Amino acid sequence: MTTEDEVAEWLRSRAIPLNGLNPGAGTDDLAPLRVVLDGVRVVGLGEATHGSREFFLIRHRLLEFLVEELSFTTLAVEASASASRVVDDYVQGGSGDPVGALAGLGFWTLHTAEMLAVVEWLRDHNRTASRKVRFVGIDPQHPATSLDALRTYLGDDAPGLLDPLAPLAGKRLGVGPPLDRRIEADARRVEDFLAGASVPFEARAHARIVRQCADLASRPLRHPDPAQTVSVARDRYLADNVDLLLHDPDAKVALWAHNGHVMKGGHSGGSVPAMGLHLRQRHGEAYYALGVLFGAGRFRARRRRCGRVNPAKPPVTFRVPLVRRPTIVEARLATAHPGDHVIDLRSGPRPEAVTRWLGEPLHMRSYGGAVARRFTYKLGYMPTVLAEHFDGIAFVPETTASTPL
Repeated sequence: MTTEDEVAEWLRSRAIPLNGLNPGAGTDDLAPLRVVLDGVRVVGLGEATHGSREFFLIRHRLLEFLVEELSFTTLAVEASASASRVVDDYVQGGSGDPVGALAGLGFWTLHTAEMLAVVEWLRDHNRTASRKVRFVGIDPQHPATSLDALRTYLGDDAPGLLDPLAPLAGKRLGVGPPLDRRIEADARRVEDFLAGASVPFEARAHARIVRQCADLASRPLRHPDPAQTVSVARDRYLADNVDLLLHDPDAKVALWAHNGHVMKGGHSGGSVPAMGLHLRQRHGEAYYALGVLFGAGRFRARRRRCGRVNPAKPPVTFRVPLVRRPTIVEARLATAHPGDHVIDLRSGPRPEAVTRWLGEPLHMRSYGGAVARRFTYKLGYMPTVLAEHFDGIAFVPETTASTPL
């Protein structure tokens, strides 16, 4: 048997087939994950693109399993930590418009019919749950809600402390030059002021979000020292905000973000320690990173022209074919099982050929919110060493574009 055959056979034997992707289909097919996730408090559920319908569906199904069978308490999402409070209020049973609440998260990627179905499922689950599941954003971006809340908490002191922070409300990372670094000091001044004031914990939480956002908004996208960039600070803050959820000893977190964030290594050429790397260093085996990949199909993203993205232009649909090169992870997974499946990479015996393959430099598809160049986007891959970066892989053979609201 050749090395390729050994790897293919091992993947085939490890595959956990899924009974479709439609939420509400039950969780019996996911039962093997009970042993795999024993002792895990944070499951990072990734995505190879932000705009694929099937990635929402498979993570919705996994969320149902985590909540109903493993008593997970929180859905943490790569979304505005400030604006997500409105969504959380809705899933806890409050009134309001869920479509508008999703729009308020500040990410077109989440303003979809598929995400709305997740929110409605959480609300329905919480109607009868003994412990309600929370919806939490972990990204410091889009802090307008927090700035408004701080005006109330600060009262007469608000103008002097918050006026310098007004540019944060409309600032988008990657659009325009970074703000002056003094804005981070101004935001820290607000945080320090509230630390010594008699205010609710929520006020300090809003101040922390604003200070994190000020730091990001005043950092460059690129710098000779990668530690000075937006990306390095952002992934660290994403992990910090997950850690805050774990202060509750009973909390267990399903974490939705891009594969490049949930991975336990470095992204952007390895120079940026991913959120998942911080979480693995802090929590060890209690963090499980599940990459979610696809063989072929469609996804939505904005088009990047000359290195820039026009946020006023809507996303468009891209399509990529299956690639069969052996150094592409998806090519191997496509032979493991003909349908949707999950493979645990962490536990169990491995033939020597499999150990070598898992430790080799490979590539997997990876697309963010924007895609460069009209024709070369099909070559969008990120480097990976599976044994180092992921504990498991979920694979969808074919995807379609997510459904905008």
